[in-house]
Amino acid sequence: MRAARFHAPGDIRLEDVAEPAAGPGDVVIRVRNCSTCGTDVKISRHGHHHIVPPRTMGHEIAGEISEVGDGVSGFAVGDRVQVIAAIPCGVCPDCLAGRMTVCPNQTSMGYHYDGAFAQYCRVPAVVLAVDGLNRIPEGVGFPEASVAEPLACVINGQELARVAKGDDVVVLGAGPIGCLHVRLARANGAARVMLVDLNQARLEQAAELARPDAAVWSADQDPVAAVMALTEGRGVDVAITATAAGAAQEQALQMVARRGRLSLFGGLPKDRPTITLDSNLVHYRELMLVGANGSSPEHNARALDHIATGLVPVADLITHRLPLDDVLDGLEIVADGAAIKVTIEP
Repeated sequence: MRAARFHAPGDIRLEDVAEPAAGPGDVVIRVRNCSTCGTDVKISRHGHHHIVPPRTMGHEIAGEISEVGDGVSGFAVGDRVQVIAAIPCGVCPDCLAGRMTVCPNQTSMGYHYDGAFAQYCRVPAVVLAVDGLNRIPEGVGFPEASVAEPLACVINGQELARVAKGDDVVVLGAGPIGCLHVRLARANGAARVMLVDLNQARLEQAAELARPDAAVWSADQDPVAAVMALTEGRGVDVAITATAAGAAQEQALQMVARRGRLSLFGGLPKDRPTITLDSNLVHYRELMLVGANGSSPEHNARALDHIATGLVPVADLITHRLPLDDVLDGLEIVADGAAIKVTIEP
């Protein structure tokens, strides 16, 4: 079969490899869609300490089962399924306490196991052991199901930031994650949702799709002043940084109202992981800062339900659909910010 394999930073090869086989407890799926994200771009350019090459990339996975291994029950050949990306161990104290997103033993598809920029993908037994193989609901296509994984991460982030009815919310970053945050905040009952980005073309495209109440082009105006004006000087209840930019995190802190919450959703580059934080703002406004790290199997199941019911539509966020042979072009489109969501269809 054909697969896009990481060999070294800057060395991603489309090559012929053997089709995977299902061992005990595994299933193999015929990949129908594997969507891309900024993390795939970072891996392609810089590698990752959990990846031992060669490794097939791709972790936003949807397809149909082509083989079922010994000992697997409840699934059959032909079932349409979505696969979690982050795999908790299920048995450590954090997992047993319901904190699967911070499992210290977590492994991942496309990192520790071959991913789905390929025609077929083995879903290892460890995924099934934590209920990480989800049936795709009727009426949901494979492309939309592949977006369940990033939506699951967004659900986790807003759950931790406690986005609720009546909140004013600002999202910094108008990529696919930012668009999902805007839509989920609406679904969670937010009163007003604002979207901020430095890239005018991307902001305009995202605003047309996600329909925030206001779109702030931060290259043209001071985003802090703009958000404060939009909220009558009060600030927002929740600020979410859906971008890997320290400056955005520093700006977001200044946008948060008293007793508000700041979600540091987007991680920063490893060589620039620190920001300047005005501790007095946190102290006197009684602010809450919260991180967000991936998603749990339960979040993935909930994301599929949100998509199926129309609570969080995702189909129109998929702006590019490419064959597997064009996966490298797809990664460049993501890197250039020329798309909202790019999906690969092997």
